[in-house]
Amino acid sequence: MIEIEGKTVLTTLDELVDPARTALVLVDMQKDFVEPDGAFGRLGVDLSMYPAMRPRLAGLLAAAREAGALVVHVQMTTLRGRRSDSPAQIRLNLRMHESARAGGPPLRYTVLGTDGHEFVPEFRPHSGELVVPKWRSSGFWGTNLDLVLRSNGIQTVVVTGCTTEGCVESTARDAMFNDYYVVVAEDCVASDDERQHEASLLLMRHRFDLASSAEICSVWAGTLSTGASDRGPLPVRRYR
Repeated sequence: MIEIEGKTVLTTLDELVDPARTALVLVDMQKDFVEPDGAFGRLGVDLSMYPAMRPRLAGLLAAAREAGALVVHVQMTTLRGRRSDSPAQIRLNLRMHESARAGGPPLRYTVLGTDGHEFVPEFRPHSGELVVPKWRSSGFWGTNLDLVLRSNGIQTVVVTGCTTEGCVESTARDAMFNDYYVVVAEDCVASDDERQHEASLLLMRHRFDLASSAEICSVWAGTLSTGASDRGPLPVRRYR
């Protein structure tokens, strides 16, 4: 950590993801987005990035639970009859999913009460873990996410999930605007468009701290075994 005009700033990964002040935020790991028989899969959307990402995220989730980091599941939610969709949101839907809908109506997904709204099996919340329904791309907009993070003394959010350029980046940006340190687990985010995924990571590298799931798990394992990391501070990687 460093001191800047009387203010202490966390700088190393060990400091940033200390489980006592860190929340692992899983964004939208729901059936409609990532399962072949979900809404996107049935439309032929490219889900090829998810099979490799999901085991890494599952491992990171297990490590967070073991280390005692706060776990928050953010759940994209829409209402039947598009009652939660404003005209502007419908326009966004039309633009984002133009190729998938092939001239058809705006896509319907993660409707409250449907199977597609549910989390995929390996990311179902454990008892006591927080679930934050959201209605827009950002996990902070119109939700109680900021409230529950602050109520639990959280300073850092480790952002994971899907999609990289959409709800993940939106949530990461709003976390920063709400004065949280942001660490993006770069191998635990994915998209149905690899070009947009890479473009988003390029932007986020210059704004947030990026780390691999293995690096974060190493910090958490060191915290468990010694009470603090015994290998010296681990720098975070901002640029590639």
